[in-house]
This record gives sequence, C-alpha cells and structure tokens, in this order.
Amino acid sequence: MTTLSHAKVAEYMHNDFSSGVPSQARNDLERRLLRKLDLRMSLIIVLYALNFVDRANASSARLGTLEQDLHLQGNQYATILSILYVGYILMQVPANMVMHWLEKPSILIPGSMVVWGLVSTLTGITKNYTGILLARFFLGFVEAPFYPGVLYLISGWYKRDELAVRTTLVTCGSVLASGFGSVFASGILTGMQGKLGQAAWRQETWLFYIEGGATILVAICAFFILPDFPHNTKWLTAEERALAISRLAEDGTDELGKRTTMQGLRDAVCDWKVWWFSVALIIQFVELSFVIYFPTIVATLGYDTTNTLLLCAPPWVFSTIVAFVISRYSDKTQKRYVFIVASSALAGVGFIISICTMNTAARYTSVFLMAQISAAYMVIWGWINNVFAREPAKRAVAIALINGLSQTGNIIGAFVWPINWGPTYRYSYAICLAALGVSTTMFGVMYLYLRRVNEQIERDERNAKDINKLLHPVGFRYLV
Repeated sequence: MTTLSHAKVAEYMHNDFSSGVPSQARNDLERRLLRKLDLRMSLIIVLYALNFVDRANASSARLGTLEQDLHLQGNQYATILSILYVGYILMQVPANMVMHWLEKPSILIPGSMVVWGLVSTLTGITKNYTGILLARFFLGFVEAPFYPGVLYLISGWYKRDELAVRTTLVTCGSVLASGFGSVFASGILTGMQGKLGQAAWRQETWLFYIEGGATILVAICAFFILPDFPHNTKWLTAEERALAISRLAEDGTDELGKRTTMQGLRDAVCDWKVWWFSVALIIQFVELSFVIYFPTIVATLGYDTTNTLLLCAPPWVFSTIVAFVISRYSDKTQKRYVFIVASSALAGVGFIISICTMNTAARYTSVFLMAQISAAYMVIWGWINNVFAREPAKRAVAIALINGLSQTGNIIGAFVWPINWGPTYRYSYAICLAALGVSTTMFGVMYLYLRRVNEQIERDERNAKDINKLLHPVGFRYLV
C-alpha cells in the first residue's frame, strides 16, 4: 500500500463515522452499501461458473470418445485431471501477493479470466495425450489467481459474521456448473457428434468458440463492475467509503494494514494454523474427489449418456439450496464448526449408502447427500477468513497458501476412482468416508483450540489494567 493510500485510509479511520450520525441513518446507509456491493459481487457467480466449466469439461468428455480419440491408456486420463492442479498450486501464493501489493482485484481477476478462456479454447484443438496434458497444465496455471483472489476480495469488504453466506454466494456458480455443465454437455455429446469431422467430446471446439467469446465478454464487463478495496474503489461515495472502512475497524479487521506483502508472507508461513487448515483441506479434497468423477458415478445407475448427464444437475441444485441455508444460519448464529459437522454427517451417510447397495433409487439419493458437502466447504472458507481477518497482508498469503496446498488433495483424488473399481466403486467411497472422518476431526481440533483462545482473551480483558496493551481489540473473539 502506498504512503498516499495509508494517509487516505488513516483519514477515514480517524473520522468517527458513528458520531453525529443517527443510528437509523447509518443502518439505512449500511443496507444500501451492502445491496450495492452484493449486486456487483454477484457477477462472480457467473465468473466462477465459467471457471468450473473450463476446468471440469474433461469429466463429461470421458462419457464420449475422448479416451479413444486421444488414445489414452492406463492412468493417463487421471493424469490429465490431476496435472491441472500442479500449475494451480504453483501460482496461488504469488498471485495473491501481487493482488495485495497492487490492490487492484478489478483488474487482476478479469485479466486472468481472459487468459484462461483463450487456453480453454486451444484445448479443443489438441490431437494427442501430450497436447491435452500441456493445455490442462497451463489452464491450471492461469486459473490460479481466481479463487484465492475472490476470497481475499470479499474478506476485504464484509464483516466476519457476513462472510459465510457471501462465500456461498460467490462460490455457488461452481456448484451449479457441476450440474448444468453436464446438462449442456449432454446436448454437445448427442447433437454435435461428427459435425465438421470433429468428435463431440471436443466441447472446447464447439462450446468454447461460443463460450470463449462469452467468457471474454463477461471479463470485460467485470473490469468495470468488480470493486477493488474500500479505500480505493472509485464508485463509492465519501460516506460509503467511510462506512465501509469503519465497519471493518469495528469488527476487529485492520483494513489499513501495517505489514508489507513480504512480512505477510513470513507471518503466514510461521503460523501453525495455516498449515493445520492446509492439511485438513488436503484430506477433505481427497474426499471431494467424487466431484470431478460425478458423471462417472451417476453413470453407474445404468442410464445412457444423455440421461446420465441430465441426472447430474438435480443433486447440485439441492446442494446450492442447502449451502445457502447452512451458511445463512452459520452467520446468524456466528458459529462455524457445528454446521461443518452437520453437512459432513449427511455426506457420510451418502458414502455409506453407496458402499452398501447398488439399488438405483438408493444410489441416486446418496449422490444428493454427497453433493451437499459443498455447504461445509463454503462454511470452512468463511471460517478461515474469520481466523485470519485482522492483517490484510497475512490474510492474502494465508488464503492462497491454504487453498494452493489443499489442491494436492485433488491430485491424489484423481487416482481414487480407477475404472477397474467400478461400477460399485466401494473402495473409492470407503476412501472418501475415511478422509471425511479425518478432516472433520482436524477441524474439531482447531475448534477446541480457538475456543480456548477466546476464553483466554476474555480473561485478559477482565484482568487488563491498560486495554492498549491487549493483543486483540476489546470485544474481539474468533468465530468457532
């Protein structure tokens, strides 16, 4: 952050917005500010849907002739899925550090979107294993700035008890794309086979000549719609800017930021909580590996390709509804772990049903229960933003480091569903169930630790002779 912006933010921070402003007037202004912000942030739903479709199209293509056309053998298909996350992991931390330094998410997020749209388009013209492997690697590389950048952006605007539902809002695009991307793929696989000499699996050829243009168009719109941060967003009024900054200050978040980008890197790397969350999410992503194989799992119900892809949509619609309900109550009650446990328990029941039976109705019910685990995932990210809320430099690196390292679970998870374990995939479901238990337990350990820290903060406040010597602002508590 430049010296000028430091001075500007300090000016707003020292201007007590509450004094002289009737509470009703402040509340009205706050509602208007949040409505304006939510409306602009809602564009991220579309961005994330496009992001997920670009990343996950290989899963639907597998039901076509991708493996035969590219002469894939053995684990080559799993490698195609997992290679994306290598580039994805490598770029997470540098991208968020650049975002913290430049303070221009309205440029960096749409900019990365334009590039990944171009890479996705080129994926459709690959002719062999090497070509698609390189395309998928670079796709992960250019998509890396998107999700951690979005999480960092919303954490710079919303209070801690508003983050879970906003995380769900901006993430639900990927959940809906999990289902409706398959619906769209069913039309491609049945209607475009052999057109102009191309096999229908080449969704990138047909889909992204159209959607690539749409992706770039949406990205151009995003340059003008997405905000930066409260102190440097141009379309805020002076009143709105002062309120946006004071809201975060009152919530215990230091929007001003006293640490440099490199100091934030050091702070994050030295905090054991970052590594604990990272390992827990690595294990959780192994459990979430069923997502990238979702069309393959639904195909075990015995329907043809078109009906299989159409059946993929309803579980994700259900998942989105559950995610909004759970995240809303998580914010309202200011609790996190209990809702993570509730969603995880339902997913566990789904895995157990799939292990125990091949009955069509039971198996289809189980995929609904498994799909709603996205609710827990969104609450977890709301929680992570809460835990690292105070210092922006550290938060930027912590979000990227946790999200980047956690993608290792996707690399492992790509090999959890070998085709010779089908059609029951009992071993795969058992691995997912075990991973679910371990990750939920690890989050439970963090819950117990933060609860003890809150108790210590409360004792320190009661015994403090000088509140200026307290490590945390008066009234600050970790949401658990």
